[in-house]
Amino acid sequence: MTLTIGIDVGGTKVAGGVVDEHGNVLASNRRPTPAEDPAGTRDTIVEVAAELAAQYPEATAIGIGAAAWIDAAGSTVLFAPNLAWRDEPLRDYVSKAVGLPTVLENDANVAAWAEFRFGVAKHADDSMVMITVGTGIGGGIVLNGKLWRGANGVASELGHIQSVPDGHPCGCGRLGCIEQYASGNALVRFARAGARQEPERAAKLLALAGGDPLAISGQQITEAARAGDGVAMDAFAQIGYWLGVALADLAQSIDPQILVIGGGVVDAGPLLMGPAERTYRDQLAQRNRFPVAEVHAAQMGNTAGVVGAADLARRA
Repeated sequence: MTLTIGIDVGGTKVAGGVVDEHGNVLASNRRPTPAEDPAGTRDTIVEVAAELAAQYPEATAIGIGAAAWIDAAGSTVLFAPNLAWRDEPLRDYVSKAVGLPTVLENDANVAAWAEFRFGVAKHADDSMVMITVGTGIGGGIVLNGKLWRGANGVASELGHIQSVPDGHPCGCGRLGCIEQYASGNALVRFARAGARQEPERAAKLLALAGGDPLAISGQQITEAARAGDGVAMDAFAQIGYWLGVALADLAQSIDPQILVIGGGVVDAGPLLMGPAERTYRDQLAQRNRFPVAEVHAAQMGNTAGVVGAADLARRA
């Protein structure tokens, strides 16, 4: 059985694992990410990979998923907003330091690949689109059974599709991106605004936040919504609506076999999935003559980055 090493690089941690052909993680480790130190982050990745390679000398390759834009050749980190990397030749550095062939890919892409190969979309054989809902929004696209990277390696930036012309400013420089309406940050913004405008409907939420609308967090919104807080439930309904709109656009433009919603906000379960799926169906009501992709929550959880990166390394 072929074993490979997957490395998931985020703003706070570098997680690694040895993964078999079935997506099982046989060993794992992690280190804090020295995010302000590009060289330190690079060397932390090497430490994590080398430790796993020493444990499993039969491992044949390394896959890295990084929260960054990767060039078309899959060799260089062009830009990483949370890691201070600029034009970092990471693939070759790690390969030389550890002595194993190395693959470099965007973190949302590797998570999508894990879901396609081993997760909720494992029965699909052709196509899948995954939209990841966290602090912001990312995504990954599989077409014809292969990860779609685009001509320049930076495809699947699904969070920056414009949904509201002249809408809320986005960090990318545009206005009205879906990230500003369907992300974890949007959830908090909607809830804080609702708590200021209708404090009587936000009693549970404000109690959790010590009475201060500006102190409201995503975790508190989920807890309050589960307890029936009106403003918290409204905030989920709002981001669910916009997420459903985005899913309908993706279904009509790509026509995948399956649509997957991943990311930390999915832990809210029906609070998010319910309004998202209802809106998705409503948006596509006139397409009832044709089959449309089913919508499912991701299954791989925190292992998706490691497993997806390792499997891409196996196929390189």
